[in-house]
Amino acid sequence: MRCTLTIAYNGTDFLGSQTQKSSKNTVLGQIEHVLKEINIDSKVIASGRTDRGVHATGQVCHIDLPPFWSDLQKLTKILNEMLPPSIHVKNIKAVDDSFHARYSAKKRLYRYVIKEAQSNPFEDNFVTFLDSVDFETLKKNIKLFQGEFDFKNFMKSGSDIKSTLRVIYRTFAYRHKGFIILSFEANGFLRSQIRLMVGALLTLNADEIIQQLTCKKKYKIKPAKSNGLYLAKIKYL
Repeated sequence: MRCTLTIAYNGTDFLGSQTQKSSKNTVLGQIEHVLKEINIDSKVIASGRTDRGVHATGQVCHIDLPPFWSDLQKLTKILNEMLPPSIHVKNIKAVDDSFHARYSAKKRLYRYVIKEAQSNPFEDNFVTFLDSVDFETLKKNIKLFQGEFDFKNFMKSGSDIKSTLRVIYRTFAYRHKGFIILSFEANGFLRSQIRLMVGALLTLNADEIIQQLTCKKKYKIKPAKSNGLYLAKIKYL
């Protein structure tokens, strides 16, 4: 039986989400380790990877369960008891065998969280602290990323992909309970693309962002810190 796992995780202490041969200290590595403890020898396929230090509130994975695991509520409870507290299974649902967590996804929503303040030990792993932000300019310039572009200038080098074209359907910035939230929804993202877009928003003006987007000029951009980035939701319809 094929099932989806919707999970949330604190990515601070993990080496990213994807399994690695050299280490079990990844989000999916931890989940697969626990599954094997309860005789589920299934590879966990995620909607996409997140880098080291990046968090998730709505990551979606799929697994194929053996016939003897039919009580999904019980399985959810057992996994949450056995997994480290930094990983939480929100729900497990049965899906059609043709479903694929990555290839069936239509849209991916990420949020980036900023706070205008000095850092503190209680939020430092989850928020990017800045002394000041020109919020009105940020709110205006984030709209420049909406549309279909070749994002080759907003990609970490060394990526092995067929195309750097992506469609960003919606971007916006808003304030919420003392935080500045940047929202990005697209058909997909390149490696470190969002962190590089946030870095551009914080350091480049509108004309420079447009030049970078249209591949007319490439500016050296430092990617925003990973701790402020969250995979929020995967949409399949």
